[in-house]
Amino acid sequence: MSVAVVFPGQGAQATGMGLELRDLPAWRLVEDAEEILATSLAPLLLGDELKTTQAAQMAVLLHSLVRWETEKTEIGTDISSFAGHSLGQITALIASGALPFATGVQVAAKRAAVTQDAADHKPGVMAALLGATAEQAEAVVAGTPGSCWVANINAPGQIVIAGTPEGLATASEAAKAAGIRKVMALDVAAAFHTPLMDDAAIAFAEYLQSVEFTPPSAPIVSNEDAVAYTDADGWKTRLVAHLVQPVRWADSMITINSLGPSSLREIGPGTTLTGLAKRCLPDTEWVKN
Repeated sequence: MSVAVVFPGQGAQATGMGLELRDLPAWRLVEDAEEILATSLAPLLLGDELKTTQAAQMAVLLHSLVRWETEKTEIGTDISSFAGHSLGQITALIASGALPFATGVQVAAKRAAVTQDAADHKPGVMAALLGATAEQAEAVVAGTPGSCWVANINAPGQIVIAGTPEGLATASEAAKAAGIRKVMALDVAAAFHTPLMDDAAIAFAEYLQSVEFTPPSAPIVSNEDAVAYTDADGWKTRLVAHLVQPVRWADSMITINSLGPSSLREIGPGTTLTGLAKRCLPDTEWVKN
């Protein structure tokens, strides 16, 4: 009975989401991360200090890792694949053994820092096009060259676009004119997975040159191209590329399905990825387990 393990990214955070975790033995990972990074992290999970990109990313990562440490024995070793949505790819690399915990926490902290810095210097916004196809979304942003792009292809009917405030406003009007059911602004202050993250990609690429990866215990499906990989050093390129390229989650679910899991396990805050899996693969029984 093989399991596909998936980890959420930024956006899954919620106030006090770590309160249910603090009495678990695995809570020690939060304390370990605080020591590694020489900073206080528990308040991100126990309170309402989630307003910045940097805080949200670290909170989701740590929540997911505490859950993984708690549940991995029950899940067992028959894992068909790992995957993570955006930031969740770092969690997947740690869970699969491709990155040691200490290194992975440092990589996540660097990613959080460079994306926060990019967001501060090049403010952006994001919106979900509900009911849109990927083709409709591409047509909508085509009228905003250099200012709005497709950022996430999450599932049929859920595409996210992102860009400058002006670019997104223009694209949103075009979406309404095209009859797209709803344009829903997302509560973020950055245009993730677009060229507005170029500065973050440059800084992250330089940092990753000194990071050592090892082959994962099971294939990891990459956001950037929805391909399952078992190598090590290729992640230095993939993690950089995915900062400026769309998250191809719908295609990733098809790849995950092709690897033959008998169930899906979402590890971390929320159940968003399970819901997306059901939309991507509505006729696949294992998603419903």
